[in-house]
Amino acid sequence: MSSEKPDYDVIAIGAGFAGLAVIHFMREAGLSVKVLDRASDVGGTWTWNRYPGAATDSESFYYCLTFSKEILEEWRWSERYSGWEETLRYMHFVADKCDMWPHIQLDTEIVSADYEEDAGLWRLTDGAGETHTCKYFVSAMGMISQPVMPNIKGIDQFSGPCFHSSRWPQEGLDYAGKRVGIIGCGATTVQMVPVMAETAANVTVFQRTPNFVMPAVQKPITDEWEAEIKADYQAIIDKCRNHVFGMAFDSPVGRNIADTDPDEVQRVLEEEYPRGSFSFVFETFDDLLGSAESNEVISEFLRAKIREKVKDPAVAELLTPKGYPLFAKRPPLDHGFYEAFNRDNVHLVDIKDREPIEEITATGIRTAEDHYEFDIIVLATGFQAYTGALEALDIRGKGGLLLRDKWESVSGSIMGVFVADFPNMFMITGPQAPFANLPTSIEQNVMYIADCIKKMEAEEFDVCEPRQTAEDEWVEHTADIHAQTLMAQGDRVNSWMMGANLENKAPRVLIYFGGANLYYDKLRESADDGFPELTFERLAS
Repeated sequence: MSSEKPDYDVIAIGAGFAGLAVIHFMREAGLSVKVLDRASDVGGTWTWNRYPGAATDSESFYYCLTFSKEILEEWRWSERYSGWEETLRYMHFVADKCDMWPHIQLDTEIVSADYEEDAGLWRLTDGAGETHTCKYFVSAMGMISQPVMPNIKGIDQFSGPCFHSSRWPQEGLDYAGKRVGIIGCGATTVQMVPVMAETAANVTVFQRTPNFVMPAVQKPITDEWEAEIKADYQAIIDKCRNHVFGMAFDSPVGRNIADTDPDEVQRVLEEEYPRGSFSFVFETFDDLLGSAESNEVISEFLRAKIREKVKDPAVAELLTPKGYPLFAKRPPLDHGFYEAFNRDNVHLVDIKDREPIEEITATGIRTAEDHYEFDIIVLATGFQAYTGALEALDIRGKGGLLLRDKWESVSGSIMGVFVADFPNMFMITGPQAPFANLPTSIEQNVMYIADCIKKMEAEEFDVCEPRQTAEDEWVEHTADIHAQTLMAQGDRVNSWMMGANLENKAPRVLIYFGGANLYYDKLRESADDGFPELTFERLAS
């Protein structure tokens, strides 16, 4: 073994929720830790996504880190769904309160990470050519942090601002009185349109596939509500830990559509719908995601709501999802999205069947039917989920194997944390982990990683080697579960949840749909059993 002493025990890339959690739990374990990020601020998603209306879809009081009871008590959320500004302030509060800044290095873009087998360490190289070494390398880069840029002719020819929504100009952008074109109609556009429409001259949305959008019902967190939340915060944390999607809901509720009188079904749905949030799915009936027939009942209910909200029947028809079930695509929450299309300055263009985009010109967007003039074009075209940020780097494991090459056909992992042939490397919410309330999953992942590292340090191991057989078993298990769900139809509607939004890759199983709560149990079982998915080694000195 090389005598080189690494700079840090642990280096993590990404200073969002995951990076802050890494600092807390690794420092608690007595390890030296550094978090690197190419951004000029902490925040991760909430540093990059500064578009108008950017906000959480989980309710803010459980879209947060829970390792500090003091912070839970001291911090006060102002709204049910915090906007990016408030979430960023919260993350600064966490970093300040926990004295994390000495462990954070910003404006540092890592371009490669190489595992050195003889030394048993990772060597990371940044854009300035500086190297950073560690025994344990952690990806805290986030599951939706690598944007997908559309392959549209002339995309570089537009004379005005043209950028991906997750790269909103950090200095801000004055769109008042401007003509704005938005390509894409996912969660970002759902949040942007109502806000931008208030002051823009006009907003035109170019939509490929309509989505099921449920009401958020934003409202302030009053003193009374805050007191109720903080009276037993642990109960909220426990609900998240034991929920199928990591959220603070009572589920299952012991009621199925298949066994309920149709009139009672409609009564329950009508009662729950105005309350807002994903409780509409998780606290109404238990068979919405497992039964195609029950899913169609709630899908048709949501389609009817679109027709009620959008005055123009033709526009309502274009906004109405058809031919796929609720949750085959990730459903956003609505802050006035449908109502925005009742405004004279908001327009919708169907680019899937009626007017495919042919090119971007110097002054706008040309479709097969028309040319639309714009001052600003926003590319709300989504992300390469789960794998994108990792594949954007040159990450080399044993024998110089590139991670992106290993994932060419199957983005396999062990529980979304380990990858065979990449020793001492850990991912937080990597591919084939659940899609759930992210702070909950992040903390569960980081605690699991910390337990693994603590075992290695206590027993003086140098290397943890993920077993290929364990990876194969998890890939097969994840695929078997996925095939039994309605989410398996995501490849037909270009869902990023299956990587079906990428032109250069075949759709694949990226998400463990066996339930976040059961997944967290599997992490705990693995740790309690001494991490049987890994082999541990000591290198010769």
